[in-house]
Amino acid sequence: MAITTKSFGKTPDGAEATLYTIKNDSGFTAEVTNFGAILVNLLVPDKAGATADVVLGYDSIEGYLTNGCFFGATIGPSANRIDNASFTIDGERYQLAVNDKTNNLHSDDDKGYHKRLWSARTTDNSVVFSLADADGSMGFPGNRQVQVTYTVTDDNELRIDYDVTSDKKTLINMTNHSYFNLAGHSFGTIEAHRLCIHASRYTPVFERLIPTGELADVAGTPFDFRTTKTIGDEIDADDVQLGYGQGYDHNYVLDGFDGTLRKAATLEDPATGRKMDVYTDQPGLQFYAGNCITPQTGKGGAAYGIRSGLCMETQCFPDAVNQPGFQDVVYGPDRPYRTTTVYRFYN
Repeated sequence: MAITTKSFGKTPDGAEATLYTIKNDSGFTAEVTNFGAILVNLLVPDKAGATADVVLGYDSIEGYLTNGCFFGATIGPSANRIDNASFTIDGERYQLAVNDKTNNLHSDDDKGYHKRLWSARTTDNSVVFSLADADGSMGFPGNRQVQVTYTVTDDNELRIDYDVTSDKKTLINMTNHSYFNLAGHSFGTIEAHRLCIHASRYTPVFERLIPTGELADVAGTPFDFRTTKTIGDEIDADDVQLGYGQGYDHNYVLDGFDGTLRKAATLEDPATGRKMDVYTDQPGLQFYAGNCITPQTGKGGAAYGIRSGLCMETQCFPDAVNQPGFQDVVYGPDRPYRTTTVYRFYN
């Protein structure tokens, strides 16, 4: 196992960003940057031994300074949507940026964790990113100490550990927003990929993509991925929920949630034989099929567009802070936030 570093460009205020390369003995490689604690590249072998980069992104920091699609981003302190961009803790109301219709999406477009320069240190096979976030930042209470650790294992796993402490009660619900295309980041859409999600229910949404509060059965709907099926088979079906998301952009209620790390989903590309298992200790998985990727140029001049990649975002349910029937996403002095996601690759 080896970790190397190189320059990744400079922030607008002249600070140097670094790209960290973590490579195991079989060639499985993750490259991450301290700008935004972003996953930039992920090199994975296929069934013939050929290696390809399976995540969408940019060649240097310049692309990530905008990054309207959140490619590879560490999202925090709150992922997904919050109704009316506000929440209440112990009777005190907190107002966030309104950046998605009347919602808050992914905390803040310009001040979120994906736009910060993190401190970094390395171990034998990990990069540990650290960030101090002040009370009131982006509207969230509490002085927060945030740590995100990327680890590459000898089993071709990318493990992401999140650790957050706060001196006040606050909302924390983080995730990674990488877009995967197991054929390779430049190889068209993910509609031919096959997917299995271990979830018998999902959380339907209103038109603004805020959950209604219902936990609905997937049986008999296009949202049923309990048995592996091709993503494109029903993505454009005549279904109100699919219409709201322009395809799949919904949270799945994972079966058997008990707070331990377990397999939540399996994604595969039939053409290359690459497979990815997703493990999480969280109750939800947001499956976003990249329906709103804006046409743009990515790494190596690749043309990205609608459904060029998909996200498998491990998290608590969207808008849980405002939904009495959902999980408790309030953390503080007596309740640190700790969670783990593992993406395991094989063929």
